[in-house]
Amino acid sequence: MSSETLTRVAMWNEAAQTMPRAALRQLQSDRLGALVATLHSSVPFYRDRLDLFGVRPASVTSIDDLAGLPFTAKDDLRQVYPFGLLAAPKEDIVEVHMSSGTTGTPVVGAYTAADLRLWGDVMARTLNMGGATSSDIIQAAYGYGLFTGGLGVHHGGIALGAMVLPMSSGNSARQLATMRDFGSTVLACTPSYALFLAEYAREQGIDPRQLPVRMGFFGAEPWSDAMRAQLEESLGIKAYDIYGLTEIIGPGVGGECEAQDGLHLFEDVFYPEIIDPETGRPLGPGEKGELVLTTLTRQGSPVLRYRTHDITYLIDEPCPCGRTTRRIHRLMGRNDDMLIIRGVNVFPRQVEEVLLRIDGVEPYYRLIVDRQGAMDSIDVEVEMSEALFTDEIGDLVALERRIEADLKSALLIQTRAHLVNPKTIERSEGKAKRIIDRRAVPTSA
Repeated sequence: MSSETLTRVAMWNEAAQTMPRAALRQLQSDRLGALVATLHSSVPFYRDRLDLFGVRPASVTSIDDLAGLPFTAKDDLRQVYPFGLLAAPKEDIVEVHMSSGTTGTPVVGAYTAADLRLWGDVMARTLNMGGATSSDIIQAAYGYGLFTGGLGVHHGGIALGAMVLPMSSGNSARQLATMRDFGSTVLACTPSYALFLAEYAREQGIDPRQLPVRMGFFGAEPWSDAMRAQLEESLGIKAYDIYGLTEIIGPGVGGECEAQDGLHLFEDVFYPEIIDPETGRPLGPGEKGELVLTTLTRQGSPVLRYRTHDITYLIDEPCPCGRTTRRIHRLMGRNDDMLIIRGVNVFPRQVEEVLLRIDGVEPYYRLIVDRQGAMDSIDVEVEMSEALFTDEIGDLVALERRIEADLKSALLIQTRAHLVNPKTIERSEGKAKRIIDRRAVPTSA
């Protein structure tokens, strides 16, 4: 999208988002020094880790010193559950959220009143980057509760001055009725649920393109440009990618502006690095690796050099929107849920990119990974469209072979494709469950 065609609205917290790079760098350096001092004095976990690395807080004077500081991993956060990372007195904590994972000890994010104001500010920036203003009506259809999605959008919408409808996820009939009756102009949910809502609307005789929604903010799971095109076509909206994670603050770490050319990170409060996931070596702009984030101003549960496992790269080129913050490329997968099939790295998003380019199939699929003897195999189940459901069996077999050929070209490995009947793959109101990996399941003797 060219700068001439961008939809301009007044920029939320413009001073923070257009700060000259030299001034931003000095601010980051000052905030990093203060963070390390706080972690060393107030958080025993970090005090021990910094001492182990021989780091004295007074020696951290520049953001360049960050590369010599220790990483934080998700397992570290689980080991100090629930309050082992508090950097503020417990009586100052006013809200707590936890990771949405269903296995293992959850990861806790604790918020002071100042943290909630920060969360509202960065989420207001996120919504505003796509064109949302105080005149909008925001339908927050992420899950509420301990999951950060719903309340993150909620805090941001209130900060922006918009009307917020705290719908939470699910109850699709009510979602559509509320959207129509209240005139919701913004939809915030997972991309898979947005596609499900469009499909459900059509089943109810409602043209989703006639609903009042004009923009959507979608995150909490990786999604492709092909899915963006499908969302925009199905709902008649502009679809914006947003990014966040419980360990950092929730949604609001970054998002797309009107240019939709990478996600701006709010570098005044979240400092990004890209590292080689194997060696931990810092990588430069344009080099693909693992995103690492440091919370520069978080009070309740700040984290130092948190390894997100998200694969992307930094974009340094100026953005036509006028923001000076660096961007990351849209997430390319995760190095911890990456599949390794016969020595080849496979991300589910790569499969999605291929499937959404093929006529006759729907954006609902499942990857089944198994092992036959010493050989890994991968089967792809994908729903055929309603129109294709009545076609001859020979046409269906030909389409399966086409899918297999396209996937082999993209992934460099052989897959087996299986067309399944419409509406047979489980729909999700949260993160879509794409992978069944049977290789780790023990078999009886």
